Amino acid sequence: MSSSPKDKAKTPESFSNLKTKTPPKNSVGIPAIKAAVGHAVKYMNPADALKISLKLNQKGGFDCPGCAWPDPDDARSFLGEYCENGMKAMAEEAQNKTIGAEFFANHSVDELASWSDFEIGKSGRLSEPLFLAAGAAHYKPISWDDAFKKVGTHLNALGSPDDAVFYTSGRTTNEAAFLYQLFVREFGTSNLPDCSNMCHEASGSALSETLGIGKGSVTLDDLYKAELVIVIGQNPATNHPRMLTALEKCKKNGGKIMAINPLPEAGLVKFTNPQNPYKLLTGGTKIADVFVPITINGDVAFIKALLIKLLEKEAIDGGVVDKGFIKEFTHGYEAFVSDLKTYNFEDCLQASGVSKEIFDDAFQLILNNNKIIICWAMGLTQHQNAVDNIRELVNLLLLKGSIGKEGAGTCPVRGHSNVQGDRTVGIWESAPQAFLDKIEAKYGFKPSPKHGYSVIDAIKAMYEKKAKVFFGMGGNFISAVPDTLYAAQALANCDLTVHVSTKLNRSHLVTGKEALILPCLGRSEKDYQKTGIQVQSVENSMGIVSSTKGVLEPCSKKIISEVAVVCGIAHATLKNRTKINWLQYKDDYDLVRYDIQEVVDGFDDYNSKLKQPSGFYLPNGARHRNFKTKTGKANFSLNKLPKWKLKDDELVMMTIRSHDQFNTTIYGLNDRYRGIYNERRIIFMNRDDMATRGLKEQQVVNLKSEFNGVVREAHNFKVIGYEIPKHCCATYFPETNVLVPLDSFAHTAKTPASKSVIITIEI
Repeated sequence: MSSSPKDKAKTPESFSNLKTKTPPKNSVGIPAIKAAVGHAVKYMNPADALKISLKLNQKGGFDCPGCAWPDPDDARSFLGEYCENGMKAMAEEAQNKTIGAEFFANHSVDELASWSDFEIGKSGRLSEPLFLAAGAAHYKPISWDDAFKKVGTHLNALGSPDDAVFYTSGRTTNEAAFLYQLFVREFGTSNLPDCSNMCHEASGSALSETLGIGKGSVTLDDLYKAELVIVIGQNPATNHPRMLTALEKCKKNGGKIMAINPLPEAGLVKFTNPQNPYKLLTGGTKIADVFVPITINGDVAFIKALLIKLLEKEAIDGGVVDKGFIKEFTHGYEAFVSDLKTYNFEDCLQASGVSKEIFDDAFQLILNNNKIIICWAMGLTQHQNAVDNIRELVNLLLLKGSIGKEGAGTCPVRGHSNVQGDRTVGIWESAPQAFLDKIEAKYGFKPSPKHGYSVIDAIKAMYEKKAKVFFGMGGNFISAVPDTLYAAQALANCDLTVHVSTKLNRSHLVTGKEALILPCLGRSEKDYQKTGIQVQSVENSMGIVSSTKGVLEPCSKKIISEVAVVCGIAHATLKNRTKINWLQYKDDYDLVRYDIQEVVDGFDDYNSKLKQPSGFYLPNGARHRNFKTKTGKANFSLNKLPKWKLKDDELVMMTIRSHDQFNTTIYGLNDRYRGIYNERRIIFMNRDDMATRGLKEQQVVNLKSEFNGVVREAHNFKVIGYEIPKHCCATYFPETNVLVPLDSFAHTAKTPASKSVIITIEI
């Protein structure tokens, strides 16, 4: 008997051999080198590992498929312009095993679903297209032509183009993403949810409203020259390790670092640069001058407390706020000041969970510096009030005049390596009308002006059987989204689910009535087409577009590029009614870029600019104090404190990554920087909260959340006492995504509130 979609979606509830150590007070260094080499040796062919290490993130090489942290514009390290987790990402993508017909004949979908996410990911690279027939237990090979026809037949049988959902992962290149959204729009829908909806959508909403562009305003050089860098709601050592090199350089130049986070992450305590022999011998660089152990979702309260004291100091001494900047470049200052006066400093400080002593240290850093950069990630964006979090950060920068000048500005640190580029070239369920007009002018069809489904909307539509086909361009949808069991049933309700992937993941095992897996080239592999090996492009966190060109031979002759997948499906689906010669694009990617430069702002002379070794910067008005908002200026905003309160038995839970993880990809079972080994089913708790509940170290508990009358449960987690604020706890995702309500999300952005889930502990 086949297991249910919900059973297939859940991670196994069994334990490994948990071991714990005292969390280290230093990061990277020799342990990181050992870990990187260990993964390379274990999972890759040695010759491939060497080729990768010489070309990863180098000029003329290929872009790491991990995070979106930028590469230096000038000289890059000959020792390797990559980090420990970058090499883990490559060991995952370029692993020396492949799986195809024989593997899937030996392992049913039900059996594979019983494996851990780590085991599924390490099973090998997908080597040929696969089809799961209705009622079948095993995937079987299918030809590419038949796979394309299968997709086209299902799409053309829909009652409306809006009955299909087209999801995108942030690893898709600009060329593939542009063609993908173009196909979807010619097909007739705007249903283009993507991973931005689940991570930095709140950043884009807040920054667009306040500064006129949904991206950050700084460059890597600005980080070197900042007087103060505030890192808030972010763990660089695990999620963006190369950022630590930039912070180290800032410190060397006399800058200060403030870390604001519920957990004392090792990478923000001390960093030992593995490419600096002197640092390896002497023990590294202290990173955070001040660590602020904030309560979960106490960010607005803390920033508001800072703002109150800054204005009080301005009233007494003057010279605290940049009045010239405020007068010339901002709007809404008076309303902002009036609103701030309605808040009490002591109430805000208490709500933040920060002591007065630590607050004073943080305040002095902000008071005495004017070239300030604020960096943040999902610790701020995955709350119901996430947009308020980001807007309040902007208020602080505007007050200090720290926008649009050297060494100052906003720095949202994106996740996947091209998530920002995908949005730039059109992966957007609510694209601006001006962009749609350019598509109409170029291609002769009128794109739907109706806003499509975001991720949350798409899940609801599939659950309610309004959407009948799900197409995923990369990613691991079921493990990334909230409310796992609801989402599993949503996918199962589809007539067809399709995933374009490099390797097996849990989403391939939670299927519609029929399912396809379409294996594609990895970023590291050569892309052979009729006109030769193709170059593609990506955009990093700081708006630099650069080339990426693989160096390894493809792992199989039966895999094709994402561009070829899109062209094949578009050709098979749209047939004679298309106005576009789809098949020409897969032969020569220059043709795609010629089209992009006509449709997308900032890509003039795209093919020529892409030949520049360091790539090129896209226009960014906020860098130059050209704020393209409705008022024509940078806007102060009014933001409220979160109103929710915990009951005596409740905790607020945030989902986090382990150090052996990038997004939903599990590289291993260790979390070295938090002292956790061989296990992921754990809950980090304050030891006072443990004592109150009579809990002991490594005691097994169940977790329960209740939201809008719906109860959700996650079973079998081991309690770990940790340095985390009282009434707060942390767990790894995707194991606890099952507890995250689908209808708890950020206002105006619909980012799931995965960092503020109210739970109880069940013994």
